[in-house]
Amino acid sequence: MSEPVQPESIINEAKSRMDRTLENLKREFNTIRSNRANPAMLDGLHAEYYGADTPLNQLATISVPEARILLISPFDKSASSAIEKAILKSDLGLTPSNDGSVIRLILPEMTMDRRQELVKQVKQRLEEAKVAIRNVRRDANDELKKLTHISKDDQKHFQDEIQKITDAHTHKAEEIAKEKEDSILKV
Repeated sequence: MSEPVQPESIINEAKSRMDRTLENLKREFNTIRSNRANPAMLDGLHAEYYGADTPLNQLATISVPEARILLISPFDKSASSAIEKAILKSDLGLTPSNDGSVIRLILPEMTMDRRQELVKQVKQRLEEAKVAIRNVRRDANDELKKLTHISKDDQKHFQDEIQKITDAHTHKAEEIAKEKEDSILKV
Protein backbone atom coordinates (compact mmCIF):
# COMPACT_ATOMS: atom_id res chain seq x y z
CA MET A 1 0.00 0.00 0.00
CA SER A 2 1.28 3.47 -0.83
CA GLU A 3 2.22 6.05 1.76
CA PRO A 4 -0.70 8.42 2.56
CA VAL A 5 -0.37 12.01 1.36
CA GLN A 6 1.07 14.23 4.05
CA PRO A 7 -0.56 17.61 4.79
CA GLU A 8 2.88 19.26 4.66
CA SER A 9 3.33 18.22 1.03
CA ILE A 10 -0.07 19.72 0.15
CA ILE A 11 0.92 22.97 1.87
CA ASN A 12 4.33 23.06 0.15
CA GLU A 13 2.72 22.44 -3.24
CA ALA A 14 0.18 25.23 -2.62
CA LYS A 15 2.97 27.61 -1.57
CA SER A 16 5.03 26.87 -4.69
CA ARG A 17 1.98 27.33 -6.95
CA MET A 18 1.28 30.70 -5.27
CA ASP A 19 4.95 31.67 -5.73
CA ARG A 20 4.64 30.88 -9.46
CA THR A 21 1.52 33.06 -9.63
CA LEU A 22 3.53 35.98 -8.20
CA GLU A 23 6.33 35.36 -10.72
CA ASN A 24 3.80 35.40 -13.56
CA LEU A 25 2.34 38.64 -12.21
CA LYS A 26 5.80 40.27 -12.18
CA ARG A 27 6.42 39.11 -15.76
CA GLU A 28 3.05 40.50 -16.89
CA PHE A 29 3.75 43.82 -15.17
CA ASN A 30 7.06 44.05 -17.05
CA THR A 31 5.10 44.11 -20.31
CA ILE A 32 3.04 47.09 -19.12
CA ARG A 33 4.80 50.33 -19.88
CA SER A 34 5.95 52.65 -17.12
CA ASN A 35 7.99 55.84 -17.49
CA ARG A 36 11.21 54.00 -18.29
CA ALA A 37 11.88 51.88 -21.34
CA ASN A 38 12.16 48.19 -20.53
CA PRO A 39 13.07 45.39 -22.99
CA ALA A 40 10.42 43.20 -21.30
CA MET A 41 7.77 45.47 -22.86
CA LEU A 42 8.39 43.55 -26.10
CA ASP A 43 8.27 40.07 -24.53
CA GLY A 44 4.85 39.18 -25.90
CA LEU A 45 5.63 40.27 -29.46
CA HIS A 46 6.19 37.79 -32.28
CA ALA A 47 7.24 38.54 -35.85
CA GLU A 48 6.73 36.49 -39.00
CA TYR A 49 10.23 35.25 -39.88
CA TYR A 50 10.64 32.80 -42.76
CA GLY A 51 7.06 31.67 -42.29
CA ALA A 52 7.37 31.04 -38.55
CA ASP A 53 5.94 33.13 -35.73
CA THR A 54 9.15 33.99 -33.85
CA PRO A 55 9.54 35.88 -30.54
CA LEU A 56 11.23 39.27 -31.01
CA ASN A 57 13.97 38.47 -28.49
CA GLN A 58 15.06 35.56 -30.73
CA LEU A 59 15.32 37.85 -33.77
CA ALA A 60 17.19 40.78 -32.24
CA THR A 61 19.05 42.20 -29.28
CA ILE A 62 16.96 44.70 -27.36
CA SER A 63 18.76 47.36 -25.33
CA VAL A 64 17.94 50.58 -23.50
CA PRO A 65 20.51 53.28 -24.40
CA GLU A 66 18.42 56.03 -22.75
CA ALA A 67 15.50 56.13 -20.31
CA ARG A 68 12.82 56.45 -23.02
CA ILE A 69 14.46 54.66 -25.97
CA LEU A 70 14.49 50.97 -26.90
CA LEU A 71 17.10 49.94 -29.44
CA ILE A 72 16.39 46.78 -31.43
CA SER A 73 19.35 45.32 -33.34
CA PRO A 74 18.17 42.46 -35.59
CA PHE A 75 20.58 39.54 -35.98
CA ASP A 76 19.48 39.30 -39.60
CA LYS A 77 18.85 42.66 -41.34
CA SER A 78 16.13 41.03 -43.49
CA ALA A 79 14.04 40.59 -40.32
CA SER A 80 13.81 44.38 -39.80
CA SER A 81 10.57 44.87 -41.73
CA ALA A 82 8.90 41.89 -39.98
CA ILE A 83 9.93 43.32 -36.59
CA GLU A 84 8.55 46.74 -37.57
CA LYS A 85 5.23 45.20 -38.63
CA ALA A 86 4.95 43.28 -35.35
CA ILE A 87 5.53 46.48 -33.35
CA LEU A 88 2.98 48.42 -35.40
CA LYS A 89 0.37 45.64 -35.01
CA SER A 90 0.89 45.45 -31.23
CA ASP A 91 -1.10 47.48 -28.69
CA LEU A 92 2.04 49.31 -27.55
CA GLY A 93 1.11 52.42 -29.52
CA LEU A 94 4.72 52.99 -30.63
CA THR A 95 6.05 53.89 -34.07
CA PRO A 96 9.37 52.24 -34.94
CA SER A 97 12.11 54.22 -36.63
CA ASN A 98 14.34 52.05 -38.84
CA ASP A 99 17.70 53.33 -40.10
CA GLY A 100 18.57 50.11 -41.95
CA SER A 101 20.69 48.54 -39.24
CA VAL A 102 18.76 49.19 -36.01
CA ILE A 103 15.17 49.98 -35.05
CA ARG A 104 14.55 52.69 -32.48
CA LEU A 105 11.42 52.90 -30.38
CA ILE A 106 11.08 56.26 -28.71
CA LEU A 107 8.57 56.19 -25.89
CA PRO A 108 6.55 59.40 -25.87
CA GLU A 109 5.61 61.07 -22.61
CA MET A 110 2.45 59.45 -21.38
CA THR A 111 -0.74 61.47 -20.99
CA MET A 112 -2.64 61.22 -17.73
CA ASP A 113 -5.44 59.36 -19.57
CA ARG A 114 -2.95 56.75 -20.81
CA ARG A 115 -1.49 56.41 -17.31
CA GLN A 116 -4.97 55.82 -15.87
CA GLU A 117 -5.61 53.22 -18.58
CA LEU A 118 -2.40 51.39 -17.67
CA VAL A 119 -3.26 51.53 -13.96
CA LYS A 120 -6.59 49.84 -14.82
CA GLN A 121 -4.63 47.08 -16.59
CA VAL A 122 -2.45 46.67 -13.49
CA LYS A 123 -5.53 46.39 -11.25
CA GLN A 124 -7.14 43.89 -13.60
CA ARG A 125 -4.03 41.69 -13.64
CA LEU A 126 -3.75 42.00 -9.86
CA GLU A 127 -7.33 40.79 -9.51
CA GLU A 128 -6.60 37.84 -11.83
CA ALA A 129 -3.57 36.93 -9.70
CA LYS A 130 -5.62 37.13 -6.49
CA VAL A 131 -8.22 34.81 -8.03
CA ALA A 132 -5.46 32.37 -9.03
CA ILE A 133 -4.07 32.45 -5.47
CA ARG A 134 -7.53 31.82 -4.01
CA ASN A 135 -8.03 28.92 -6.44
CA VAL A 136 -4.79 27.36 -5.19
CA ARG A 137 -6.07 27.80 -1.61
CA ARG A 138 -9.36 26.11 -2.52
CA ASP A 139 -7.56 23.20 -4.21
CA ALA A 140 -5.26 22.72 -1.20
CA ASN A 141 -8.20 22.80 1.23
CA ASP A 142 -10.06 20.25 -0.92
CA GLU A 143 -7.00 17.99 -0.84
CA LEU A 144 -6.80 18.33 2.96
CA LYS A 145 -10.48 17.39 3.31
CA LYS A 146 -9.79 14.15 1.42
CA LEU A 147 -7.18 13.07 3.99
CA THR A 148 -8.75 10.52 6.29
CA HIS A 149 -5.66 9.81 8.41
CA ILE A 150 -5.65 13.22 10.17
CA SER A 151 -8.08 14.51 12.80
CA LYS A 152 -10.55 17.35 12.20
CA ASP A 153 -8.53 19.57 14.56
CA ASP A 154 -5.34 18.91 12.58
CA GLN A 155 -7.24 19.53 9.36
CA LYS A 156 -8.42 22.90 10.72
CA HIS A 157 -4.85 23.73 11.79
CA PHE A 158 -3.50 22.99 8.28
CA GLN A 159 -6.31 24.99 6.65
CA ASP A 160 -5.41 27.95 8.88
CA GLU A 161 -1.79 27.58 7.78
CA ILE A 162 -2.86 27.61 4.11
CA GLN A 163 -4.95 30.72 4.81
CA LYS A 164 -1.90 32.47 6.30
CA ILE A 165 0.15 31.60 3.20
CA THR A 166 -2.72 32.82 0.99
CA ASP A 167 -2.92 36.12 2.89
CA ALA A 168 0.84 36.62 2.63
CA HIS A 169 0.86 35.97 -1.13
CA THR A 170 -2.17 38.22 -1.69
CA HIS A 171 -0.44 40.99 0.26
CA LYS A 172 2.77 40.51 -1.77
CA ALA A 173 0.77 40.69 -5.04
CA GLU A 174 -0.81 43.95 -3.85
CA GLU A 175 2.65 45.36 -3.02
CA ILE A 176 3.96 44.43 -6.48
CA ALA A 177 0.91 46.08 -8.09
CA LYS A 178 1.34 49.22 -5.95
CA GLU A 179 4.98 49.54 -7.05
CA LYS A 180 3.94 49.21 -10.69
CA GLU A 181 1.14 51.77 -10.28
CA ASP A 182 3.59 54.20 -8.66
CA SER A 183 6.07 53.76 -11.53
CA ILE A 184 3.29 54.41 -14.06
CA LEU A 185 1.91 57.49 -12.30
CA LYS A 186 5.30 59.03 -11.46
CA VAL A 187 5.83 61.97 -13.81
